[in-house]
Amino acid sequence: MTPGDELLFLPLGGAGEIGMNVNLYGCRGKWIMVDLGMTFADPSLPGVELVLPDLAFIEERRRDLLGVVLTHGHEDHIGAVPYLAADLGVPLYATPFTAGLIRHKLDDEGLGADDIELNVVPLGGALQLGPFRLTYVALAHSIPEGNALVIDTPYGRLFHTGDWKLDDRPQIGVPSTAEELTALGDQGVLAMVCDSTNVFNPEASGSEQAVREGLDRVITGRRGRVLVTTFASNAARLQTLGQVAADTGRRIVIAGRSLERILRVAQAAGYLKDFPEILSFEAAARANPDQLLIVATGAQGEPRAALSRIAQGDHQLRLERGDLVVYSSKQIPGNELAIGRVQNALAARGIEIITDRQAHVHVSGHPGRPELEAMYGWIRPQIAVPVHGERRHMEAHARLARDCGVPHALVPVNGSILRLAPGPAAVAGHAPSGRLVVDGEVILPADSTTMNMRRKLASSGLLVVTLVFDRRERLVGDVAVLARGIPVEEDETDFLAECAEAAEGAARKVPLAERRRLEDEVKVAVRRVARQWTGKKPLCDVQILSV
Repeated sequence: MTPGDELLFLPLGGAGEIGMNVNLYGCRGKWIMVDLGMTFADPSLPGVELVLPDLAFIEERRRDLLGVVLTHGHEDHIGAVPYLAADLGVPLYATPFTAGLIRHKLDDEGLGADDIELNVVPLGGALQLGPFRLTYVALAHSIPEGNALVIDTPYGRLFHTGDWKLDDRPQIGVPSTAEELTALGDQGVLAMVCDSTNVFNPEASGSEQAVREGLDRVITGRRGRVLVTTFASNAARLQTLGQVAADTGRRIVIAGRSLERILRVAQAAGYLKDFPEILSFEAAARANPDQLLIVATGAQGEPRAALSRIAQGDHQLRLERGDLVVYSSKQIPGNELAIGRVQNALAARGIEIITDRQAHVHVSGHPGRPELEAMYGWIRPQIAVPVHGERRHMEAHARLARDCGVPHALVPVNGSILRLAPGPAAVAGHAPSGRLVVDGEVILPADSTTMNMRRKLASSGLLVVTLVFDRRERLVGDVAVLARGIPVEEDETDFLAECAEAAEGAARKVPLAERRRLEDEVKVAVRRVARQWTGKKPLCDVQILSV
């Protein structure tokens, strides 16, 4: 598991999934990490919002880890930093805007410069970490300072794209040109590790300038308030909305702390300097509704985000019948129900809704097939390594790379150790990988006893049986049974009585001295009753009291 005279690639997150990107490169006994992201929990993790990568593999080898290099500031690339970076104990490297976001995250967790070393690398800058020389290469994305990394090693050059797209009219930043990327390819590239998110999209992602034009068409001449919701991290979209406000004669109101933070960090890094003055909520309440443009968080239906609260009438800002809400965002798979609840609440109040299905109000930050084909034409790697996608995305990406003339394509899963050089590229082994969850103030494995029990509680409910024994170890009094979350409703009294009878019968067969067997027999008896009544097998807890 220690890299020798070879070049290794090992994803611990982001291979076989969209989100939670963590990539390791190994060479001559040393490792570097590219990105340290998180993802959001699904219903299989009740009570949990954030999911982190399990870094046990590299934590055990932290003496050989030289640093963590961040490509850009999206949560699925930097979100795990405040939770896991201190345990790694190595320096972080990021360009100015990304570093500003990270610093805010670390401050929120009470982590200062003495706890985590954060190095700011200038745009287009380079750094040397052991046998790795890394150079930032600007690419367009939906956040400032989207970067690829050129990683030069003793065994060849790697091109790690990060998240990217092609945009000939970007609103923020100056991405590398086709000529510059072709020149990189001319120098020879061993492997390209590349974003697979939109591989099934037959069209290019489109330009942010086209979004400005689409929003202008939707909003110009509109009466009443207009609210636009988008991803908080999409600072390019904030720039666009500032321009749209000017184009349509409206004043901007910002609703959502994450949007406010992105705006502050972007301006501190030199972006959005011409963003219009922001109205306070109080001033917005007094303003002419025809002159308001509200920019709000909550595009994915997050229950405490600004749009959700506005839709429920639980916010200082108000929308009324005839007002308009524009979703300048993509619906992330898995969020359909949450988004639908918010949209239904808006519709019930007579508020019109426009999404990217009705108007050109959003473009993706990830490359479609034409963009992938163009990048392969410029970079011309010997090996394609698709990442940042579910397995179906990555397999399709590998086929596309081969069709573009790439000699070899390897599709990893989290934990795959790919030997890229010397010799033919191949899977050389597997490292342990997994998921952690942030559960309140605690981080624990996603497959821990706690989470397994909580899943069972959520799906099948709980029975608590209380048995009382006297000093002669004889069962006395009535057996008490408490049911929670078991679908018996109006029959609960009869159900509990039958459970108590079954528990008492089982308890009288086993002496108290054999406590473990006694508990097991009682659990089996009451769960059998629950299954007969409901078809479910709830968790069961047996409490034994002595008097």
